[in-house]
Amino acid sequence: MFRRRPALQLKTPAQIELMRAAGLVVADALDAVVAAVEPGVTGQQLDAIAEEVIRGAGAIPSFLGYHGYPASICVSIDNAIVHGIPNDHAIHEGSLVSVDCGAILDGWHGDAAVTVAVGHVGRGAAQLSDVTRSALWHGLAHARPGARLSDIGAAVERTVRGAAHDYGIVREYVGHGIGTEMHMDPDVPNVGPAGRGPQLVPGVVVAVEPMITLGSPANTTLDDDWTVVTLDGSLAAHWEHTVAVTETGPWVLTARDGGRAELGDGVSALAD
Repeated sequence: MFRRRPALQLKTPAQIELMRAAGLVVADALDAVVAAVEPGVTGQQLDAIAEEVIRGAGAIPSFLGYHGYPASICVSIDNAIVHGIPNDHAIHEGSLVSVDCGAILDGWHGDAAVTVAVGHVGRGAAQLSDVTRSALWHGLAHARPGARLSDIGAAVERTVRGAAHDYGIVREYVGHGIGTEMHMDPDVPNVGPAGRGPQLVPGVVVAVEPMITLGSPANTTLDDDWTVVTLDGSLAAHWEHTVAVTETGPWVLTARDGGRAELGDGVSALAD
């Protein structure tokens, strides 16, 4: 039997503006969390900071209660790839901490993630985060009219494969459509090939989120039923932004400058 591809939720310019407002709440929350990351801080303290910023803006944490998730952010440390539950353990010097955050404002979602080095980290850890962040931005650059959905993942993969180290690309956890729900069609894989999938048109909004490992990408979920870790214990990094396809290019809704610094002339005019 043939299976019809689900229709993508297209947003009007006014709805994208509402998503931009939600995206800036996420940006504010992540900025506050990043500023607080230091040796000795706990994930629960970071979670409280993020929730205070989100609720202070009149928004609601997207993650809290989502399928039973017990916190407002995900704090994934070292070999944890994604979905780490904040706890009361002190974060140590030299750790690599990925923080994923979502907010709902006026019924619209924003979603982004950053990876933070705690004090001095090894060269391999720093390069892993840099490559993951670079891969994210190369993917975001393809969120423009006329591109195909798989062009985003192909750009992510090309960036990672072009690095000096043989990094792992996690395939089980991917980017996604976003709007009136946090996770919507389409899935946005972090691998190619290019030129496949639906054509991107103005009004498409997706979250792009590469998760890259220093060793094997093979992973498992801990007994808490949330935290995903590498099987070989290698470090992981996670970077994410929500991006809207507009007539004049990508508008990164969770970046304070809309993506101007990274995408330059390729960014949407709405980022001005």
